[in-house]
Amino acid sequence: MFLQFIINGLITGMLYTLASLGYALVYNTTRIFHLALAVLYVVAAYIFWHVTVVCGFPMFAGIFASVCFTALLSLAIDRLVYFPLFKLKASLSVVLVSSIGVFTVLTNLVALTWGNEFKAFGSDISRIYSSGNLIVTGKQLFQFIASLVLIITFFLFLNRSKTGLRIKAVRDDSELYQVLGFSLTKMRVTVFLLSGAMISLASCLTAWDIGMDPYVGMPILLNAIVALIIGGAGRFESCVIGGITLGILQALVVWQWSAQWQEAITFVVLIIFLFLRPQGFIGEKSRVV
Repeated sequence: MFLQFIINGLITGMLYTLASLGYALVYNTTRIFHLALAVLYVVAAYIFWHVTVVCGFPMFAGIFASVCFTALLSLAIDRLVYFPLFKLKASLSVVLVSSIGVFTVLTNLVALTWGNEFKAFGSDISRIYSSGNLIVTGKQLFQFIASLVLIITFFLFLNRSKTGLRIKAVRDDSELYQVLGFSLTKMRVTVFLLSGAMISLASCLTAWDIGMDPYVGMPILLNAIVALIIGGAGRFESCVIGGITLGILQALVVWQWSAQWQEAITFVVLIIFLFLRPQGFIGEKSRVV
């Protein structure tokens, strides 16, 4: 039974990792506390559901439509809200409030468009793979393999491509990046498009298994942020460590006590790290001058 919950937590942690990478792309490069990412997660799931269930297209067509729409919506939020504030040199607190506003407006639009009811992708029973007492559904196996491939692809892109290396350069020093003659505006376009795509993929993989409603975005975003913090804010690798750690811890809490304690353990872990190791597992201590 213990190993079963470890496997469940690992799969959940991989999905947290994808969501955390989507958040980290924006936060590590712009320092924007991107709360609107929560509603992008919701929109992605509903576009996926609408294309596959309502319109009857294949699953991969729904994922493609969801990724494209969410990436463009992510870019639109930056162009219409964040970037004008950036040009006005507004404080990050002002940007945070604007992000909350975007989240509130779009969440209500989703509820008005598709309703407040829970949506699912059908009642078909997933194929089950078992070995002894261990059971993994076909959907869980697909989630794990797809997440693993996406995470590996992301880091290959980040470390091997010119665009990926430039993203890391902006993360390290955006002012020096501009001094060297590169366009920060163009890089923001890339970052927000990629962020929207990553959060959409995490949303589609999760919603396909457990369904969704208009309010699932914020809990996932909080888990993504905590995963980044406990792994080490400022580094993309920390999302993997933090996401998997958080997923396994939550699964063990369910095993020992109840699912009602999942959110509690998330914030207990966050508080422990903020007090004892604020730089996270692989983060570095920084000196503030």
